[in-house]
Amino acid sequence: MEDRRIVKTKRSLKSALISMLAKEDFEHISITELCRRAEISRITFYSHYNDKYALLDDIFNDMLQVGTEDYYRRQKENNPAGKLAAGYVNMLDAILKIYYDRFDFFQHTNPEKNPYLASRLYSIVLETVEMHTMHVKKKLPLKYSPKKIAGFVCFGMFGFVNEAHEENTPLDQIREEARVLLKDVIKSGILTSEPNHFPARPTA
Repeated sequence: MEDRRIVKTKRSLKSALISMLAKEDFEHISITELCRRAEISRITFYSHYNDKYALLDDIFNDMLQVGTEDYYRRQKENNPAGKLAAGYVNMLDAILKIYYDRFDFFQHTNPEKNPYLASRLYSIVLETVEMHTMHVKKKLPLKYSPKKIAGFVCFGMFGFVNEAHEENTPLDQIREEARVLLKDVIKSGILTSEPNHFPARPTA
């Protein structure tokens, strides 16, 4: 476990970076200004991070950990039988929950304003869905590779959520419609010839 002072320092830097994103794009944020906002010296910054990209990755990793724990909780509580569609929906729910719980950060992952943030978000979600699908493959015959399936699911869901925002769709409605759409896709048998089951919790 990290020293409490280190945790506090990192928290200050993360908060400062997120608040700065509200006014300027990530590429133009300087370490000097970031440290000034966080009231931390450059020496202290570099004792924890090599650059601002490493700090950003740490923010993403924090949220990935929270989202992963939430996913496993959902699997245990509402998918003990290991249903295929339920597993993907649990993953979608976990991703959307952390996305909207930390919308103060994720609102800045617009690819036009912050292409690097958008790319990192997409790659993390893609890797997560691919890893989940690889565990599914151990139990079920898949029609396509885990990477292709992950790409299909992620591009589709990102596109759906983005278009829903463009139409000013309420958040609760976005969640429900996305869940229904994903369930329909999975249950259609498009991914596997046995669409009703998959492992309740992936093993390491």
